[in-house]
Order: sequence, then C-alpha cells, then structure tokens
Amino acid sequence: MESTINFTVNGARRTVTTDPRRPLLDVLREDLELTGTKYGCGEAQCGACVVLVDDKRTFSCRTAIEHVAGKAVVTIEGLAKGDELHPVQKAFMEENAYQCGYCIPGMIMGTVALLKENPKPSDDEIRKWLSHQICRCCGYSRILNAARRAAKA
Repeated sequence: MESTINFTVNGARRTVTTDPRRPLLDVLREDLELTGTKYGCGEAQCGACVVLVDDKRTFSCRTAIEHVAGKAVVTIEGLAKGDELHPVQKAFMEENAYQCGYCIPGMIMGTVALLKENPKPSDDEIRKWLSHQICRCCGYSRILNAARRAAKA
C-alpha cells in the first residue's frame, strides 16, 4: 500500500507517493533523479549510499522512505552553495582523494557527518568513522588526508 511522504531534500520540500518501506536510495535516484548517491552493497556496509538525514550519517540503501518523513535529507548534490564547493568537497579535490570516484560521494558525506559531530577528530577517530565505508581503489591515505584538511578548514 502506498503512502504520501513529505520531506526536504537539499533544502527543497519534496513529496513522494510510494511504498513506505522502499529504500530512500531508490527514491532519491529513481524518483528525484539525484544520482550522486550510489548503490554499492545494499546492506549498509560499503557506504556508497551515505546521505545526511537531519545532519546524521545515514545509509540510504537500508533506510525506508517512511523514516525520513518530515526530516531534512542532504545528498552530495546539496552540499555546494552555487559554484562554491563545501569545504569537505574542496579538501577531497585538493588531496586528489578519488580514483574511480564511485565511493567518493559517500566518503564526502560521511566526512561531513563526522565533522558535524566532531569538528576536530584525531586520525584514529577519522579512521574508525570511515571504517564503515569502503574504497575499492584503496585511496584511503588520500581520503584520510582530505578529512584532516577539511577538519582544519
């Protein structure tokens, strides 16, 4: 049975009518055409699907759309302000912290969530936080450098 769900995505009020158990990731990509958030494992283990829900890291592949009703969702598309990149996006660019780029939207969103919770994390705290996100290209040293740089910004 379908439900109508109201929520905010990247600052804009959105309404979708769908199965309330449908993954947020599917709604973002298929209904709202926000394809920056990626499907990886479908089990909240790789982090490619990370978005912010009310400023908290959320694995959108395992979050039912009904759980974001009335909440604010931010995707990678919503971080920049016009042509001005978010400081975490800038740090990832400056550190060349990407290779194939598939995991990077989730890594960036995860880093943003970390810095919202802990603005000055230690290297161990960054490693522990990002251990829930996988980079198959093994760009971890550059990703760590980008997270460090963003924390200083």
